[in-house]
Amino acid sequence: MSSGNSDNSPELPSGEKAKMDHGEVLGDSDLMNDAFEGETREHEMGVWESVKCHPWACFWAFIMCFTIVMESFDMFLNGNFVALPAFREKYGVYIEGSGWTIPTKWQSALFQAGQCGAFVGVFLAGPVTNRLGYRWTTIYALVLMNATIFISFFANSLALLTVGQALEGVPWGFFIANSPAYASEIVPLRLRAACTATLQMSWSIGSIIVAGATYGFNKRSDEWSWRVPLALQWIFPTPLLILVFIAPESPWWLIRRGRKEEALRSIRRLGSESEESAQKSLAMMERTVEIEALQGGAPTLLDLLKGTDLRRTIITCLMYASQNFAGNLIANQATFFFEQAGISTDRSFQLNLINSCLQFIANIISLPVCGWFGRRTIYLWGTAVNVTLLFLLAIVASVHQTSGTNYAQAILGIVISFVYAGALGPISYTLIAETSSVRLRALSTGVGRAAYYIAEIPMIYLASQLLNPTGWNLAGKCGYVWGSTAVVCWISAYFFLPELKDRSYREIDILFNRKVPARKFKSTVIDVRDNE
Repeated sequence: MSSGNSDNSPELPSGEKAKMDHGEVLGDSDLMNDAFEGETREHEMGVWESVKCHPWACFWAFIMCFTIVMESFDMFLNGNFVALPAFREKYGVYIEGSGWTIPTKWQSALFQAGQCGAFVGVFLAGPVTNRLGYRWTTIYALVLMNATIFISFFANSLALLTVGQALEGVPWGFFIANSPAYASEIVPLRLRAACTATLQMSWSIGSIIVAGATYGFNKRSDEWSWRVPLALQWIFPTPLLILVFIAPESPWWLIRRGRKEEALRSIRRLGSESEESAQKSLAMMERTVEIEALQGGAPTLLDLLKGTDLRRTIITCLMYASQNFAGNLIANQATFFFEQAGISTDRSFQLNLINSCLQFIANIISLPVCGWFGRRTIYLWGTAVNVTLLFLLAIVASVHQTSGTNYAQAILGIVISFVYAGALGPISYTLIAETSSVRLRALSTGVGRAAYYIAEIPMIYLASQLLNPTGWNLAGKCGYVWGSTAVVCWISAYFFLPELKDRSYREIDILFNRKVPARKFKSTVIDVRDNE
């Protein structure tokens, strides 16, 4: 397989050129037999066999998912800024008994600015990707990312830093909308969970780099204690831009645009046992795209609210939004949380580095776990465990405080982050990528992430208010709040979250079109010849 690039510029065919003769696809008996065999083969392949046959698909999926490291880096960096002594003294106010502190409104502004920008980005991502493809959309976003970092790096006030964060957020929106969609489309069925779960791994890698950088610079008393970590953002966009440039386009996107020959070349580059196998994979994709095309024309945002796609959109939005309600925001502000729990500043930065490394380990553990257990099972059990831990954290914070209870809160915060990184976080991205139809995927992942930001922006303010000495100063008692919201997530998932493990995209379409209840998805049998 060649790892060179054959898609050096985005072709923008006219509507007539992009149209497929839909009647010919389902009426072609040879093509349909190839589609049957291609889908059956995907079901028969094990995880290790899929990896051996599609190593480049795994590599390119990881590269695209790794673009999210930039949002992770910035989010955790903002969480560490408010704990850096030099940054607090430069931009904070002095609070008797607490020392220099960044006011709650500016804490919230720094956290929320990037999310507001990303909110704009995710809505732009769907239409732009439908027109230009995943590769070129991501390339343009990486160029924009390189440019916007300058504003944050040279900012000399909290207001300008906030503006810089907002502008950086726009390309984040493109990255997070496209990464899970692209990864889920280029890998075989058995690898969808593991490859989309690398999004959470990329998030952890960003947090490790931030934790190491801020720990190394937290004792500096000048502006370079925060400007050097900001400058580290430039290590990502250019190398990623080069790699994305030589990556193959999603064959599913190419087929939707009527570019069958290019789709076949992408399939070959992604990995295939033989030319015959590549042709069968192409036929399988053509069949699914045709079935979906018969249900609607060119995809629009309004299509997300029509028929069974409304149910799929709601599930995608709820899965994304729920990431803010099960302890994740404690992980995002870990250093500050440790300080408010009574741990010294230097030890808090050490614990944050440990926390980030443990999250990365949890991500690695999650990869085989996603292959062994169902998506619904992992999400429900992971949420149940974190509900228990969050309420336990709140109870520990409610008793008489000693050095022992301070460390108990810190350890529980780390364990909560570990569970999230090993269960809820990675499996959420898998579910988000799989739930939407192929035709609407670029739009659905964008709107789903928008729901995440709609939930996160007020939750960031609440999280800052819960922990900040100028707010409610609750420390570990915030577990009562997050534990309660996590209970709501568990109940919602129990009744509405379907099991999508080991299902092809055609089968998922049929299950939703038949309006099968969420708890019966796993047991419902779909015949390989069904074309609903």
